[in-house]
Amino acid sequence: MNIVCLDLEGVLVPEIWIAFAEASGIPELRRTTRDEPDYDMLMRFRLSILRERGLGLRDIQRTIAAIDPLPGAKDFLDTLRSETQVLILSDTFTQFASPLMEKLGWPTIFCNELLIGADGMISDYRIRVPQSKLTTVKALQSIGFDTIASGDSYNDLGMIQASKAGFLFRSTEQIRKDHPELPSCETYGELLSLIRGAL
Repeated sequence: MNIVCLDLEGVLVPEIWIAFAEASGIPELRRTTRDEPDYDMLMRFRLSILRERGLGLRDIQRTIAAIDPLPGAKDFLDTLRSETQVLILSDTFTQFASPLMEKLGWPTIFCNELLIGADGMISDYRIRVPQSKLTTVKALQSIGFDTIASGDSYNDLGMIQASKAGFLFRSTEQIRKDHPELPSCETYGELLSLIRGAL
């Protein structure tokens, strides 16, 4: 039994923090897991900037409401879901993901959670489990699934490497250079072909 595990941001939708960086005029928030392997360090950096600027959850959600899936993403996902089970594994947050899941036809997503103060400010965040993508893939394997995984960032490497088959999708030049053993592609057609070949 196969299940495909996909990253969300950079694979199916634009990077939320980059979109918010552009909307808010704060270029420092453009930094993502494509640039920073240490997720906790990245989130602490982001939250400190939000506190300094007095920006809360609603400010980010206004930006998210205007984000659409990447061109071709929904068709790719619909086709894939008609052929096999698909699970989106993301380090985003439930408070960010819901409007994006609606636009993608409500696929299943496992992600994290923000802790919000009474003032609407983000006080902290809660990771579902440590190394959530890799941990989830191993849990799926422990109950009889063969996993096939794809993502674009440092935090996707664990699930890609641990899976029966794994692919980099629209990744950075540095990640591709560091991991020449991982097949890499740039289009949904290519990714669909790779996944079908592994099913």
